[in-house]
Amino acid sequence: MNEIETPGDGVGRVVLLTTSHRVAPGLLSWAAWQTLHAADEVVCADATHPQLPYLRDAGVAVKQASPSAEELVRACAGGRTVVVVATAEGDRPLTDGLARLAGSGRLPMPDLELLPGSYDLPGARLLDLVQVMDRIRGECPWSSRQTHKSLAKYGIEEAYELVEAIEDGDAHELREELGDVLLQVVFHARIAEEAAEDDERFSVDDVAAGIVEKLIHRHPHVFGEDTAATPEEVKEHWLRTKAVEKQRDSVTEGIPLGQPALALATKLASRVRTAGLTVPLPTGDGVGYELLAMAVRAEAEGADPEAALRAAARAYRDAVRAAEEAGA
Repeated sequence: MNEIETPGDGVGRVVLLTTSHRVAPGLLSWAAWQTLHAADEVVCADATHPQLPYLRDAGVAVKQASPSAEELVRACAGGRTVVVVATAEGDRPLTDGLARLAGSGRLPMPDLELLPGSYDLPGARLLDLVQVMDRIRGECPWSSRQTHKSLAKYGIEEAYELVEAIEDGDAHELREELGDVLLQVVFHARIAEEAAEDDERFSVDDVAAGIVEKLIHRHPHVFGEDTAATPEEVKEHWLRTKAVEKQRDSVTEGIPLGQPALALATKLASRVRTAGLTVPLPTGDGVGYELLAMAVRAEAEGADPEAALRAAARAYRDAVRAAEEAGA
């Protein structure tokens, strides 16, 4: 290898320096900077690595090189420290080669160290999702033509699939369905960025900022001076704050009428009970009024009739399958 010097005998140290592309280049940990300045050699295979300009500005000499595992080990002879600035895709061939070389026993191995120079903050992968969505919106023939209205049905489907995953208790399925729901949020926000009218245009950052502001405002017992020791007190805070925010003329405002009928009846009953209203149920003939009365009674007893009916329907589905198998 021509790029890396290979002096004398003795083992040294190989440091694989990893960085996150989601953190601004140059914002490295103190341990990373100390190691870089103290190293005998710093190499990087990627000439366009975003860290390189900042390392060189800081006086760190970086050689563009892609050493093999054996070349790297020999470069550490004489107790030298060689830092490898890892590429964004990682350096899997090099690390695998070092592992094989260590297992072969052919050469005395230097100390091997993985040094994270920068870390992803929680939620950092959401940035990747936004970038991927931007590209898909710009280049995919199907995605580029979608609108809020054309995607509406998918939002409903994904919400139902999420509920099913929760009821199934399958963590893997739940994780996947949450991702599908999150995709709908990012997709709609990306579409909104292209809106012709200013009052219709917003970004995913606006969406996030709005819910952050709402959560802080509705949790004064967490972010303010109020106190709440029980879930009931938290709910009182929440309802009181919402009432001030919304300035509604009726407790029925804000309840989507397009939701499933049992859920709609339950939500209405919940609003009525929370407001302390006494509202007699409408009388009429037919199963609809009977179901309404059952839904209101279930809500008063703390049950979710929508979930209860889904559970019963799933049991019915199982019974149907059992009957089919018996018949077959």
